[in-house]
Amino acid sequence: MPRPVYLSSALVVALLLADCSPQSNSKDFSQEPEVQVDLGQIKERGFLQAIVDNNSISYFIYRGQPMGYEYELLQNLTRYLNLKLKIKVISGIEQSIDLLNKGEGDLIAFPLTITPERTNYFSFTEPQFNTRQVLVQKKPANWRRMPPKQLERTMIRKTAELVGKEVHVMKESSFKRHLDSLSKGFAERIIIHEDSASAETESLIKKVAMGEIQYTVTDQTIAMVNAIYYPNLDINTELSAPQQIAWAVRKNSPDLMIAVNQWMKELKRSGKFRVLFNKYFNNPRSSQIRITSDYSSFGGNKLSPYDEQIKREAKILGWDWRLLASVVYQESNFQPDASSWAGAVGLMQLMPGTAEQFGAADRTNPYQSLRAGVRYLKYLDKLWSKYITDKNERLKFVLSSYNAGLSHIVDARHLARKYGKDPSKWENVEVYLKQKSNPKYYRDPVVVAGYCKCEEPVNYVRDVLNRYEEYKIHIAEV
Repeated sequence: MPRPVYLSSALVVALLLADCSPQSNSKDFSQEPEVQVDLGQIKERGFLQAIVDNNSISYFIYRGQPMGYEYELLQNLTRYLNLKLKIKVISGIEQSIDLLNKGEGDLIAFPLTITPERTNYFSFTEPQFNTRQVLVQKKPANWRRMPPKQLERTMIRKTAELVGKEVHVMKESSFKRHLDSLSKGFAERIIIHEDSASAETESLIKKVAMGEIQYTVTDQTIAMVNAIYYPNLDINTELSAPQQIAWAVRKNSPDLMIAVNQWMKELKRSGKFRVLFNKYFNNPRSSQIRITSDYSSFGGNKLSPYDEQIKREAKILGWDWRLLASVVYQESNFQPDASSWAGAVGLMQLMPGTAEQFGAADRTNPYQSLRAGVRYLKYLDKLWSKYITDKNERLKFVLSSYNAGLSHIVDARHLARKYGKDPSKWENVEVYLKQKSNPKYYRDPVVVAGYCKCEEPVNYVRDVLNRYEEYKIHIAEV
């Protein structure tokens, strides 16, 4: 079934998170590369494994679509390298270093402050931008009614005013080290509380906003975005000189380093980097909408206005509702009046004949469209169950049939069988689907439906399943 062009936001997100870095004597993570994997081996396997953090800027779901500063950068990078992207979401810099050096990731796509100590564990890529460390403090309860000068007098503006104050920071972070350094210049010390290694910068910012703690320190970039969400926060006290922010690769991956640096230079030269940076950091209105929306994985746990109906229909199918939601997004971006050039209409992009057969009198009615689309998917699953017993394999045949129609998938199975391949394995069938624009194959006597530019159903299956995996990261099952 024809689908609209999938406008993927290319990826990821610069919210300068929990800038935790390990001490040089820590033994809790792999400090040196344990594998020899560089760009050549990465290209041979076909994908880049990126390590990212899940936060309100770097990587999240908004209205069903993966977004984020880091996410969009990574999408752009993998297109540049002609690779697929795989993402591993983790918490904590020490864990990311461990995964990187053990070969379970190729690139740490965290906004890392460049420090000499960190070069003991990995190599920094080309710097992306500069930021500063800032103090996060809560404004008085009646701050909206206070004259600006009076409000200003209630805020800490000099480092010396932090002496004797309690400041909470993430464990072993650059924030902690910088406060230690500042504190040495005073007779009394700043009282520094380190939170657990699993704590996140945003959780500490929230605690300040809620009055649970008085102060924390974070990067200016993440502070600006969170101050939109918590207007009772003041983030105007700078504590450091400008610091460079970059990603990281293994020390023994020089070819990957060269490629990433060349990509970043070209991205900046073209102006695309500045556009992306402004999108996430210099557009307060859009940031507020994304962060506070019920349809953001940070503002809520919804994908669309039709989640409850999708959940009910998914039970009929025996599917995880997030999988069905991924299909709906692929078909219509959750738009009930969506239409395609071929005449497919509605949330599930039903053609007139299919809509009539499965009970949708009004294809623009979202509930009729969902119900009819699910009935069609259930019909396809029942049909394919006669030939493909493995549930995971069968799902791919169901999805491809929904997109392209049964006949082309059956043709590809016939071709796979003819050429000695197992027709119950999607990896074999998709090869011959893509060959159905080649006269040698679409004119073969075993082919009934003829020519098809069938890259689309192959991409459809991949996109639906990849998005489903992303939904599972960000959106609760129930």
